Amino acid sequence: MAKAVIETHPFEAFIPKNIRCLVVGSFPGKEQTQYELDETHWFYGAPRNQLWKILEIVFKRELRNRKEKQQLFEDAGIGMTDIIKSCVRREGTNLDENLEIKEYNKKVIEKILNKHQPKVLFTSRFVEKEFKKLFPDYKNTDILPSPSPRYFKLRIEDKAKIYKEKLPKITK
Repeated sequence: MAKAVIETHPFEAFIPKNIRCLVVGSFPGKEQTQYELDETHWFYGAPRNQLWKILEIVFKRELRNRKEKQQLFEDAGIGMTDIIKSCVRREGTNLDENLEIKEYNKKVIEKILNKHQPKVLFTSRFVEKEFKKLFPDYKNTDILPSPSPRYFKLRIEDKAKIYKEKLPKITK
């Protein structure tokens, strides 16, 4: 029987100075953990994930690489991190339900919440549930439609409408 491999999150939390909103996901897809130093990939960089396509629709700008994505987040006051710092991937899939959490990203998130009190937006019910276990008293939260292509109840254009309602507007 193969020994379970503990994966560690490849990205630091991204927190712009003007953060108003924090998007919290679960953990990068298995294809992503090799991309930490690659300038074209960043959070939600799996080719089939829809997050950046959704944000291109919402903000009407191309997001081809990490620099452009981070610039958008700077402009809009959006931070990003994941709830899981390290995990074991059961069954070798990207499904949240198959992530056996070894360590939460609690210290980082706690610091962000205490310092900035941002609105927190979850990318799945799984993330919302795990967040509420760790931070039961934090109330300024909401949920976004999952950017996973497996969440096909909504078309990408419908997801973009909801994201547009919930994410901060660029004020520059």
